[in-house]
Amino acid sequence: MKHADPGPEWAAAPSPWAVLAAYAVPLCVLPSAIWRLSLVFTDDSATTWYMVFLSVLSMGLALSTLGLVYRWGQQVPHWVPLLGRRSIPARPVVLVALIGGSLLVAVCLYLLLNSMFHVVDRGWVGIGRDEPAHPAPGWEVLRYYAPLVAWGPLVIAVAVDYGRRALRRSPNPPPTIKRFASGTGPEMTQTS
Repeated sequence: MKHADPGPEWAAAPSPWAVLAAYAVPLCVLPSAIWRLSLVFTDDSATTWYMVFLSVLSMGLALSTLGLVYRWGQQVPHWVPLLGRRSIPARPVVLVALIGGSLLVAVCLYLLLNSMFHVVDRGWVGIGRDEPAHPAPGWEVLRYYAPLVAWGPLVIAVAVDYGRRALRRSPNPPPTIKRFASGTGPEMTQTS
């Protein structure tokens, strides 16, 4: 895979830290996904389809973060009928990534604050009304979910870098301020 390199469509390649952060996202999600999948084979009370669905969904969303640093995240692949080779608009991509990252941060903050202040004593118990309440998980389970705390901030950081690069390639960049030659004051101009 090629990183998004500068060219006529993009003004800058992704920052090296953004590439590392994008790769860190799936690595943060992987422990919890593997643990949930292991429950399918070891725990009789685990709802199989739910565990598989949640693991696949979370890994799919985590891997989509790589699209923010690779060319396939900027252009529809050529093999997609009718849409192949079209540019993907950057604003909706950045907006979705920022909203998703913010929601992940909010969920982590809620879980942290709820564990400290016990705002809600009993949470959602699972699929169906007759599902028995499960005891609160201990460190043997939480150690698989602890890396998920970094998921939201990493997605936000990579989305900001993606947005920065997309803004540079914009055909109508924001106005810049130039000083008059005489130094009497600033003047707003559009650069092309």
